[in-house]
Amino acid sequence: MKGAMELDQIKAIVTMMKENDLSEFSMENDGLKIRIKRGPDGAQPTVTITPVAPPVQAVAAPAPVATIAAPVAAPSDIKYITSPMVGTFYRSPSPDAPSYSEPGKNVEDETVVCIIEAMKVMNEIKAEIKGVIVECLAENAKPVEFGQKLFAVRVK
Repeated sequence: MKGAMELDQIKAIVTMMKENDLSEFSMENDGLKIRIKRGPDGAQPTVTITPVAPPVQAVAAPAPVATIAAPVAAPSDIKYITSPMVGTFYRSPSPDAPSYSEPGKNVEDETVVCIIEAMKVMNEIKAEIKGVIVECLAENAKPVEFGQKLFAVRVK
């Protein structure tokens, strides 16, 4: 059948993703779109298969297919401080020091909100916006990706 994908093919893609440490894979072929997204180690991959054209024949799925819910739109006065690099996120300059930023704290453009360690270099990350921190979205001493949201800020 045109657009059909075998379960063995999906398993091979998931294996390839694990071997190459890929977190997301998407492909479109013969009127079929597939998107696979892995979570942290040990989490089940999420597979979304979408026919581009209406299928000619219904195919029974071997197992339920999980889909990703559409994100809820953030209020327009909420902006995010994102990570400018890949590294390890730290909320404070040392384990026994207080956090740079907590929910409810006012921040200015030059306010240091966290540190990201990349290649043994500690990089101070500045807010670059004025507002009040609403939420810390990254976990202390855990890896972060480029562009990952670190803090939600209600802008002034």
